[in-house]
Amino acid sequence: MAAPMEHMTAACAELERWVTEELGAGEPRGEDGLRRITALFRQAEYREAADEKIFALILHVLSRALQEIQTRIAACDPRAGPWCDVSAECFRCLRNACVQCPPNQVAIRNAGLIEEAVTLIGVLSASNVSQESCLVAFRCGLQFLGNVAGGNQDSQNSIWKRAFPHLFLSCLTHEDDKVFAYGSMVLYTCMDEDKMADLLEPANLPLALSVVSAYSARSEADWLHLIVTERFLKCPELVKQMYISQSHADRITLLELILSTISEKSPLTEMESTSLREIATFLSDCFQKQCKAVLKLAAPGDCEQQEALVVIRLLDLLCEMTSDADHFSCLQCCPGLLDTVVDTLRLTHLAGKQSKNVFTSTHSAALGRDLTHAAVGFKAHLIRLIANLCYRNRENQDKIYQLDGIPLILDNCSIDDNNPFLNQWAIYAIRNLTENHEKNQELIAGLERQGLADTSLLESMGFLVEERDGKLLLKSAKK
Repeated sequence: MAAPMEHMTAACAELERWVTEELGAGEPRGEDGLRRITALFRQAEYREAADEKIFALILHVLSRALQEIQTRIAACDPRAGPWCDVSAECFRCLRNACVQCPPNQVAIRNAGLIEEAVTLIGVLSASNVSQESCLVAFRCGLQFLGNVAGGNQDSQNSIWKRAFPHLFLSCLTHEDDKVFAYGSMVLYTCMDEDKMADLLEPANLPLALSVVSAYSARSEADWLHLIVTERFLKCPELVKQMYISQSHADRITLLELILSTISEKSPLTEMESTSLREIATFLSDCFQKQCKAVLKLAAPGDCEQQEALVVIRLLDLLCEMTSDADHFSCLQCCPGLLDTVVDTLRLTHLAGKQSKNVFTSTHSAALGRDLTHAAVGFKAHLIRLIANLCYRNRENQDKIYQLDGIPLILDNCSIDDNNPFLNQWAIYAIRNLTENHEKNQELIAGLERQGLADTSLLESMGFLVEERDGKLLLKSAKK
């Protein structure tokens, strides 16, 4: 059996003859030598035996194809197909050459093939040619870029310099699923912390926004999920700019992606914790500014209330964040957050009493049956957030006393089909409010005597009221 080097030398000679004798004779044909090298590069020993001359020849072929395709597209000549076929084969050959072979990645980049490939792919992405051969070349070109960039920082930087942002935007909005997937893969591979500054430029922010918009339309897009959760969330300033510039629908998608990161990723690194704390503080601010929009859901009719849905997602996220006291204790100190949550609970409770709507407590039928309604669980989550914010925090325990929040919580802990687990969160809130806080304990115990609460209600929450030496004491019902 001939050694790999001998096979590659023979294949290279065949390719050279084709380039010099056939390629210049008009329409491309007889590219069997190129296909043979593509096949050889599927095996590691042949990739390792590749000569730089092969890449120089492929560059020559790609340059000729680029010239012909540009000319024919400009002249509306439908005969660009054969040159697209040649381009696709060049990309397949280069794609194979890069697999687990850093020396070939370097040789390809040094030969200038990345620049030529990005230029040609850009022409294919912008063309109106509907031929399948054009689309195939586009796909193969993106696969090549993904392979040449894999694990190679210099190649990643070279692609980013030439493809950002226009080619990536074209891929994210392309109707072909494979172009979309391959383009997303290249974007993720080339994006690192140093690239975030480029996205913060106002002219480039649309690319970051398009990532979330595309994910909203194609939620199975795993690469976009990784771009947001592993790239964007490490840059709080970018997340802030995106949130401010997004539609309500895309804000909901972004919040859900942040929620999935916090819920699923454990443990967080110190860098991730720092970034997410800054994002959490920002989102706390957004909740305070937007929270009253949720009251729109109390209005009759089926009108679109996207802003109210954003508020609901913000609340879900704040609940999840404040459940992690180790990483997000900063939220307990956010100015105005606890006041806003108590005020929102009071307003939604009042809205539910004034008319029959999604905030009205119900035990059956009409409202309680629609457990898919966006407002289901909203009041329960408000109480959950109050509980989390008061967890071992004396200042917030005092504030709830000052805001007269304890009677409000007790008034919201009846069985309510619109708020599953409402009682459980109320019990948790009372537990956190009374822990090592005698004043709140006395207040709750005194409510029984004043008639604002009764023993059965407190017992249902796991508490007993006892009178001792003329004082009412609140005790846990558990022994």
